[in-house]
Amino acid sequence: ATRTAIRHEKSPRVRARPRSRRSPAGTGRVIVALNVSEGLIQRPFSFSSSVDDISRRAQEMVEKINRSRTSDQDVMDGFQEKLTEKVTEMCRQMKEHMYALYERNSDEMQVKLQELSEVLDSCTKLNQELLEASQALTLLREGLGLTQPSNQ
Repeated sequence: ATRTAIRHEKSPRVRARPRSRRSPAGTGRVIVALNVSEGLIQRPFSFSSSVDDISRRAQEMVEKINRSRTSDQDVMDGFQEKLTEKVTEMCRQMKEHMYALYERNSDEMQVKLQELSEVLDSCTKLNQELLEASQALTLLREGLGLTQPSNQ
């Protein structure tokens, strides 16, 4: 009988390797041990059991293990997909919150910048008026200096 193993592409390969030996105390029974990655399985049977039956059972166990691994992989894939969806949604919500804060801060900064612009305009006008007043005083002083007699 041939032994084949079904393997999921992401899980390790499982092969059934029957190994027979005589049971202790010469009872005439044979114990078959199958080495699979999940542990050692021992099963007593009589000599009348056929090798084909043993191979069939081994193959069924291997297929069951591989189906279980495929199922485990499907569960993990589903978990990963749902986790990715949750993380994506959480990131979207965080971005929305961040953009709302940006908008609110931008509005507040715009008000402050407008106030600053008005204060700077006022300062510029006052500076211009001060320069004009200074020039007027200079002209006045010069005008007064020409009309005042010298005391020297």
